[in-house]
Amino acid sequence: MMTTMLNKAVEKTRWRLIPFMLSLYILAFLDRANIGFAKESYQIDTGLSNEVYALGAGIFFIAYAILGAPANLLMKKFGAKSWIGCTTLAWGVLSSAMAFADTEFKFLLVRFLLGAAEAGFFPGMIYLTSLWFPARNRASVMGLFYLGAPLALTLGSPLSGALLEMHGFAGHAGWFWMFIIEGALAVAAGIWTFWYLDDEPSSARFLSADIKKALVDELAAEESKKQVTRIRDGLKIPAVWHLGFIYLIIQISVYGLIFFLPTQVSNLLGTKVGFTASLISAIPWVAAMFGTYYIPRYADKSGALRTVAASTLLVAGLGIGASALVSSPVLAIGALCFAAVGFIAVQPVFWTIPTTLLSGSALAAGIGFINMFGAIGGFLAPQIRVAADNMFSNNIAGLLTLCGITLIGVVAIALLRAKSETPQLPESHLKTSQ
Repeated sequence: MMTTMLNKAVEKTRWRLIPFMLSLYILAFLDRANIGFAKESYQIDTGLSNEVYALGAGIFFIAYAILGAPANLLMKKFGAKSWIGCTTLAWGVLSSAMAFADTEFKFLLVRFLLGAAEAGFFPGMIYLTSLWFPARNRASVMGLFYLGAPLALTLGSPLSGALLEMHGFAGHAGWFWMFIIEGALAVAAGIWTFWYLDDEPSSARFLSADIKKALVDELAAEESKKQVTRIRDGLKIPAVWHLGFIYLIIQISVYGLIFFLPTQVSNLLGTKVGFTASLISAIPWVAAMFGTYYIPRYADKSGALRTVAASTLLVAGLGIGASALVSSPVLAIGALCFAAVGFIAVQPVFWTIPTTLLSGSALAAGIGFINMFGAIGGFLAPQIRVAADNMFSNNIAGLLTLCGITLIGVVAIALLRAKSETPQLPESHLKTSQ
């Protein structure tokens, strides 16, 4: 009977939260990555060099790295509804402000502030998942949440391309309208959050008392079995640092591809970045949606998180390397499809691992800490790619460099300790709140 109640609670929670989380992630990902669609026309109109563009694309992640862990602790303190609602409003306003960033200083400042505003969102979503879903459901839930990235790039590619075609409307460039409109969508979503979201299962308005109790009891039982609840103890676990290194590599690879994909596709097609090139750019992300849906589900059923994660990242690395070496546009797009599937699908599998090690404040801070490494990777990604291309005076050196870095990540995942091998802390450190 209890199992039936729990299953009903999980199913109702899935239908309530996943569309919400997915919608916000689509907007967040679109607002951080849409600069890639505007790259050519934006640089021409503002006079930004490739180096300044790379710095601006990456500087977003500096603030993101600094503020990720503190933001997650603030969400724990003030509640998910208030924190996520305010965060979404702030990044929507700043994303629209990119329309007025017509100098190097304004460009770098707004990108930095946008990173600060978004810092609490993604780690907050990971933490939210641990608050609402039992462990056995988290990989598949995270897989559905991670559909936001390929959906943002699938839907966002033609949307951004169409908005760029508004060039000249009311005397403004196409990129002006792209930033204004896509930022306004996030502002509307932030307002929606205050009405829609509940802070935790115990206050859920959409669950009846009996199934709410089943979910709360299950989550409490899982929390009691976890190893660490204190922040400083969580950061003493070597696996947490190991996970941070892996996530840094994943994000270097992801953003090294995302920020330059529209330009790479337009070069393959021999055209400028516009509606047609944006449609073709969406193809790898359509493929990624299928991989992101099925691969985490397989990981949940098999329990082989490390093997699935390492294999998926290997496919991504080989795909990005092949896209640089093949001469056929069709084969190159096919290789990019494998790269996109691997880079996006590996992440929901990866993020189930920290939730099996930590709980309480340590989990909130640990997610932010690992995400900080990823943010550093996001900052380094465009710098590495531009530097490699400049060093070898071609446009494939950066891709091959990203391939090599990704393969290092595969090895790092393979070396990650299994859950049963995680070192135990002294008994006095366990189950103690920060």
